[in-house]
Amino acid sequence: MTALVQVAELTKTYQTGDVTFQALRGISLEITSGDFVAVMGQSGSGKSTLLHILGGLDEPTSGSVQVGEHRLDKLNQTELAIFRRNRVGFIFQFFNLVENLNVRANIELPALLSNSISKKQIRQHSTELLERLGISDQAGKHPWELSGGQQQRVAIARAFINSPALLLADEPTGNLDSASGDDVLKILGEFNQQGQTILMVTHSAAAAASASYVLFIRDGLLVDRMPGGSEKAIARRLVDLR
Repeated sequence: MTALVQVAELTKTYQTGDVTFQALRGISLEITSGDFVAVMGQSGSGKSTLLHILGGLDEPTSGSVQVGEHRLDKLNQTELAIFRRNRVGFIFQFFNLVENLNVRANIELPALLSNSISKKQIRQHSTELLERLGISDQAGKHPWELSGGQQQRVAIARAFINSPALLLADEPTGNLDSASGDDVLKILGEFNQQGQTILMVTHSAAAAASASYVLFIRDGLLVDRMPGGSEKAIARRLVDLR
């Protein structure tokens, strides 16, 4: 399989007044196309910073970041915006849906902004995603009329509307009850089985167990990697690394 993500000696430093915080301290990793990767670590370990840099939401201080044909550390802000719009799908813990748009409009918005396919094709794709995610009957409703699980399904559909090369999920089950969280993980697993590359940041060993493998970050460093599959083994390893 081809490497989709290649990161070498990645650092990120934040400066607030006289205070310097080094969120990432020289991370190197490679993610193969078709992988489902979970990233775990304590709060402040750097895992969300890594996700934001891979998604073009933040810029590295040093090091190289390659996603497909794009060297993110070499792109300007306009180029990063185009990269985010066309090549990456995002799923967040708190859904980030547009409250004054209905479900279908929320899903179609990134594709309309991209302007890379016709409105007819966008409508066809959104219809397929609505059906696949079991929310066709919610298409005309607004986010406040939906349950948390339904809102996350809408967010997943929105993330896939532009057929992204890389899906980034930041605590996608963190704001859901266990049953809805399990549904979201099942959906992500199904997309992954069809070849979608996924990187998921999570605090949950149960969620991480659904991934192909788990990366552990501590104090801005990549400190371990282990297979997914066993919630208990992942939870034990996370405790060991505290």
